[in-house]
Amino acid sequence: MFMANNPSDSIKLPIYLDYCATTPVDTRVLDKMYPYFSRKFGNASSRDHSFGWDAQEAVEIARSAAAQIVNVSTSDIFFTASATESINSAIKGIAFGLKNKGNHIITTSVEHSAVLQTCWFLEQNGFEVTYLPVNDDGNLDLEVFKNTIRDTTILIAVMHANNETGVIFPIAEIGRIAHDHAITFFTDATQTVGKLAVDFSSLNVRCAAFSAHKMYGPKGAAALYINGIDLRKNIVPLIHGGGQEQNIRSGTHNVPAIMGFGEACRIAQMEMDADREKTAFLRDLWERELTSCITGIQINGCLNARLPHVSNVSFPDIEGREFIRRINTIALSTSSACSSGTSGGSHVLKAMEKSDSSIRGAIRMSCGRFSTEEEIRFAVGECKRTLQ
Repeated sequence: MFMANNPSDSIKLPIYLDYCATTPVDTRVLDKMYPYFSRKFGNASSRDHSFGWDAQEAVEIARSAAAQIVNVSTSDIFFTASATESINSAIKGIAFGLKNKGNHIITTSVEHSAVLQTCWFLEQNGFEVTYLPVNDDGNLDLEVFKNTIRDTTILIAVMHANNETGVIFPIAEIGRIAHDHAITFFTDATQTVGKLAVDFSSLNVRCAAFSAHKMYGPKGAAALYINGIDLRKNIVPLIHGGGQEQNIRSGTHNVPAIMGFGEACRIAQMEMDADREKTAFLRDLWERELTSCITGIQINGCLNARLPHVSNVSFPDIEGREFIRRINTIALSTSSACSSGTSGGSHVLKAMEKSDSSIRGAIRMSCGRFSTEEEIRFAVGECKRTLQ
């Protein structure tokens, strides 16, 4: 069933299985980016010559591709440097922009640290935040959610899919509830755009964040989706300066990264079905082979509503970081990359009320476009060998 400890010539070590943290840049994306580092190096805000015109054209081509992958208008897409910046811009901008209407925000206890720490900041500045619990499968109880809405609620911030367990939240239902109560709904879609078919226009999502480097594009480019002139007028900008991006996000455009972002969106939209089918097969193979050879394995998160490429499992009788230290031929993770240096275990699994041993032994495997069946089988064999 398992490969020998020595990999075949077709496997290059270490094997990368942490695609939720970041993805390698697709060579087709690199090809599109390259001219904007050298020959087409202009500033997209330079309006008096062809160097600037070429750069601005590249930005708008990328904006169109980013809009198409989530089925929205190009005028609703704004470029930032990271999903973290987009999240901060959205949550802080909406909170301060609408504070005359209320001071209550609803989010979940399992959000990415970019959302949680932004909400903690707002709590120190006069806002009240409700952190919704999740059940033992990592999903929300919509009745509990509805009961937390107040007359002073101005923002609902719920992620599309969890970055540790892959659990997909019911954002269509959340969006309908938000719409019925005339509350702005923001979603962190960093883990879903490019992996799943996402249509913000039909989900009552007014604001969202997603990023290039999660879909085989470069680091340094991300998007903030803001639906409607009324909401844009009420958002207080996080960065002031040259007035780029309709004054939503000032700063010189990172044209090579933005162009790469657009190309990554175009490729992801074209190849999404094939990528999803392949990664779901590899994830299921990983879980099936692990559970067949290692007793006591626990799969964390809802099995019926999760991302196709993510598996969060708890190994028995070993701490996750110790396990990863021993298995240095495979790149796995114990939690989100942005919180992997913190102590105390996964806040996501704690919110799911998993046992201390399950939390300590948790590992996230996330595969991707360039993963292979041979790599997965070798990784399972390495896991078995490490636990012997």
